[in-house]
Amino acid sequence: MLSLCCVSSAEPAPHERLQPVPRVSGFHMPGYFVWCGSAIKVGDTYHLFAARWPEATKFPEGYRRHSEIVRATAAKAEGPYTFQEIVIGARAAGRWDSGMAHNPAIYQVGDRFVLFYIGSDAGQTYRQIGYATAPALTGPWTRSDRPLDLGCATDANNPSACFEPDGSLKLIWRTKDLRVCISTATNFAGPYQLANTNLWPKARLEDFFLFKQSDQWHLLCEDNAGSITGHERWGAHLVSNDGLRDWQPLAAAAYDHDIRWSDGTVLRAVRRERPWLLFENGRATCLFTAVFDGQRTWNQPVLIR
Repeated sequence: MLSLCCVSSAEPAPHERLQPVPRVSGFHMPGYFVWCGSAIKVGDTYHLFAARWPEATKFPEGYRRHSEIVRATAAKAEGPYTFQEIVIGARAAGRWDSGMAHNPAIYQVGDRFVLFYIGSDAGQTYRQIGYATAPALTGPWTRSDRPLDLGCATDANNPSACFEPDGSLKLIWRTKDLRVCISTATNFAGPYQLANTNLWPKARLEDFFLFKQSDQWHLLCEDNAGSITGHERWGAHLVSNDGLRDWQPLAAAAYDHDIRWSDGTVLRAVRRERPWLLFENGRATCLFTAVFDGQRTWNQPVLIR
């Protein structure tokens, strides 16, 4: 079984179907900044992979040296999620990901799970993309010995993959200066071929979620400078016929900074980033984003009707 980005049926864009959610939802960790968020459902359980680092360090800069990837679970997509374990933490210096791990992206590929993420060696500031695999979401996780060779750049982050039924994939990522690239491979371990070195020259984009629907490729991302949506850091939605080039905006915004609570009130977030769509039975059922309200951070799922 493949946990695919591919969706066969046409339906309204996810941003048109976002719903209010209970205040008691999402994934919070007292004492930690929580960021990113990648969700998958196995059986009756929802598993959320997220990044965390101590509140004693700064937001967002603290992640550069202190971030680790954790797993939380819930009985409902919206949560609340309960911390279960550290999945990717610090390890001995000299490894590509010894100093920090961040940007988790979880997929089921065949009979195993693949977790893409970024890391850096202790004391280094540049980031690289690699992966870990496991036979179950509970592990044990085996990390790649070295980062992926994606074809260019010494600093790569924000990985998002989209798998075809044969296991081949497109991996979208960005450079330090927010140049968006796409690499392709016949399997997640590579080798990768660089297919696009500047997906959207007109704007600064980051925080990607790549999926396929009705024979078109879709990309949710953060419109860093507001060049597409007209608002800094709102969500943008782009589409392409081949998933490699000629990307065009689908809507004015994929999401804004407002989260509607089921009690009728609205949270206007300072930052709302790192979009991730949960697909169940071929349709998007929940949008996950990382939220900063000016003091705290957490991952907030929003149901899609």
